[in-house]
Amino acid sequence: MLARLRRLFKATGREIAVLWYACRNPGTPLPVKLAAGLLAVYVISPIDFIPDALPILGWIDDVTLLAFGIPALLKLIPEPALNEARAASEQLLSRWAFWRIKS
Repeated sequence: MLARLRRLFKATGREIAVLWYACRNPGTPLPVKLAAGLLAVYVISPIDFIPDALPILGWIDDVTLLAFGIPALLKLIPEPALNEARAASEQLLSRWAFWRIKS
């Protein structure tokens, strides 16, 4: 179970890095960049639909929004910009040993 959770966190971190590099690419449409910015602001904002003070329920809305929002945004990015972002994120993540370890 911990190995599966580790793979999930690695995949999520990889997709966040891809989204970051894709938003920096001039070929990515402005609405996608704005939606990614709003998603980031919502996740780090103290104002939520369900307050984070509730131990488990407060984090569920953030995790759910990330789980559905990141793949949806990545589908809206043009293929050339997405390929460049994937290559840049792989280059960045390959520098760190814990990303290279097979789970």
